[in-house]
Amino acid sequence: MRILYQFPLSHFCEKARWLLDYKELDFVAQNLIPGVHRAFAQLKTGQNTLPILKDQEKWISDSTQIALYLDELYPEHTLLRSDPELRESALEVNAIATELGQHVRRWGLSHALSDGGESLEILIGEKGYLRQFEKYSKPLIKALMAKGYKVDSEKVIQSREKMDILVAELNQRLNNNGGRYFVGDRLGLADIAVCSMLAPLLEIEGTPWEKEHGENQSEEFRNYKNFLAELPLGQYVQRIYMTERRARVDWRGI
Repeated sequence: MRILYQFPLSHFCEKARWLLDYKELDFVAQNLIPGVHRAFAQLKTGQNTLPILKDQEKWISDSTQIALYLDELYPEHTLLRSDPELRESALEVNAIATELGQHVRRWGLSHALSDGGESLEILIGEKGYLRQFEKYSKPLIKALMAKGYKVDSEKVIQSREKMDILVAELNQRLNNNGGRYFVGDRLGLADIAVCSMLAPLLEIEGTPWEKEHGENQSEEFRNYKNFLAELPLGQYVQRIYMTERRARVDWRGI
């Protein structure tokens, strides 16, 4: 049994879910408690971040390492091309997307943690101890997330500036390849990485970031979402999700 240890709202965990879905591999998405997850992750992998994939007796941490592991053990539906230049190009885009994702996480959390509680509702889940004691768990989870990802005003501003630079670079790379995919002529690691990292900003339908109550958005968030949606990059992410994202496991996890 494969188990993906995750946070439902994490775009890095969305990337890992997508990798497994693309490979058509069966797995269970198991939620961990934010903050408490660090001890579990450190014990199992020597790292303190999610996602973590347990495949039989093997433990793999980090979404990129999961991608490399899956291609090595399950070569069908390859994520990386055998051609050295295409492989290197895909890894370069993946690295840019990873850096972008770190800034999206901080900037997005700064808005999500003040969006009226919708994101916290997802974080604590539909059942279990966090839901039973939500009066106490909500403020605790909010504090842990804010501290863990350094959601202070100066860092948030820096992340927004870095997002602009990385989005422009990815937009140019996409245009250079004709606008359909980032590398070659079919979906791969680069596309899954970029789309996963930007899904929270575009609030893609069918993902954890789809908003039921758009009025809770800040004006700053709405403006950035509209800016991104008008770029070729934003339109590409929406198209790829609509045509290529075939989720086989509920992102809500258990």
